[in-house]
Amino acid sequence: MNERELRDELIATVRCFNPLGINQGTSGNASVRSGDGILITPSGLAYDQLDPADIVHMRFDGSFSVPRQGRKPSSEWRFHLDLLRERPDLNAIVHTHGVSVTTLACLGRGIPAVHYMIALAGGNDIRCAPYATFGTQELSDHALAAMRDRKACLLANHGLIAGGTSLAKALALAVEVETLAEIYWRALQIGEPVILSDTEIAAVAEKLAAGYGSAD
Repeated sequence: MNERELRDELIATVRCFNPLGINQGTSGNASVRSGDGILITPSGLAYDQLDPADIVHMRFDGSFSVPRQGRKPSSEWRFHLDLLRERPDLNAIVHTHGVSVTTLACLGRGIPAVHYMIALAGGNDIRCAPYATFGTQELSDHALAAMRDRKACLLANHGLIAGGTSLAKALALAVEVETLAEIYWRALQIGEPVILSDTEIAAVAEKLAAGYGSAD
């Protein structure tokens, strides 16, 4: 895609957040790799008001081109930039505040292998990064550690990060993790859920890599 197409896709992606039930208001944000840096949604602008000219281009050195009306990048630009700089396997990042993922994040709990689709996130669990103030380098450092060998993580008392080779893949994973989080907390209301073995998750991952569903 050229840059204009990526800007359009970025807007279309964040406009899906709330209708899909994975976010509220304008709390979520998204980014995609582009040229010598990333394109990222701006701070504090309603999704339905976004125009391609509002999307901010950031270079990997942290500098950015000011779009029209002085838009600033999302306050969470640090972990978007750091993840796309450090993870060549990822081309897009979405960050959401879904109720189910945030419920677990407020308990400081990640998601174990309660369902085989956890393998979509790259391993046998989805970790929860320690808490840090939003928009800080400390939060970004925690996120990078929690995302090691993974495509998704929770952020304690905050929300979710999901990545993929495209915005469509990152969005699909965010939806899947929200579902897994809901399954987990509902199961906990009854008892301790059965956790699938590492061997089983590895077998599932192999099947997913062979072409099933939305695996990267």
